[in-house]
Amino acid sequence: MVKNNETIILSLGGSLIAPENVDISFLRKFKDFILKEVEQGNRFVVVCGGGKVCRNYQSALKELNPNVSTVSNDWVGIAATKLNAELVKQFLLEFACEKILIDPDEEIKFDKPILIGAGFEPGHSTDYDTVLFAKKFGAKKLINLSNIECLYNSDPKDNPKAKKLEEVTWDEIIKILPNEWSPGMNAPFDPIAAKLAKEYDLEVAIISGKNLNQLPLFLSNKRFIGTRITN
Repeated sequence: MVKNNETIILSLGGSLIAPENVDISFLRKFKDFILKEVEQGNRFVVVCGGGKVCRNYQSALKELNPNVSTVSNDWVGIAATKLNAELVKQFLLEFACEKILIDPDEEIKFDKPILIGAGFEPGHSTDYDTVLFAKKFGAKKLINLSNIECLYNSDPKDNPKAKKLEEVTWDEIIKILPNEWSPGMNAPFDPIAAKLAKEYDLEVAIISGKNLNQLPLFLSNKRFIGTRITN
């Protein structure tokens, strides 16, 4: 079981919050899960991604201004993460801190069991912010909740023989991921964040939002459906 009073860092993919429209059914299930953990005395830092909202707006901006800079496009994506974070905070309002955590270096009052975070600055995704928050709060485990069940050794859309990766090292993951981050990148984990997670010796779980029942298994060091990444 997860130790009581443990801080759990969770990256909540924007593709789960709003794949097209806001996924009310998923968010209700997510709330049920997180409140059960809160009842056990645990607290959460939930960092929200931008997802489809982010990519739609970034795509529109590129069409409107083909010469838009990477930094400008990143700011649009960051705004999308803040919109998603505000939504999640408001429907968890009774249990969530009033202020949304943006800057990892900012001192913030963690006076309720759930702290919501969003994008911080251009040059990386909210995966990177989540890794920084894990360091800030002394967490050694991080959950990446997204719309994929696990990682593969190659893209299963292009390679029908792609193998599922249940246990993998950061060195192996870094070889699979792109070398650089780009706004709107649809990668299973931010390559910049992966290098930082390796440096911090974090254990990360990639788990599908359809498999919320697998999260407690990871937190209890049991086998789960997904991918476990360690050094």
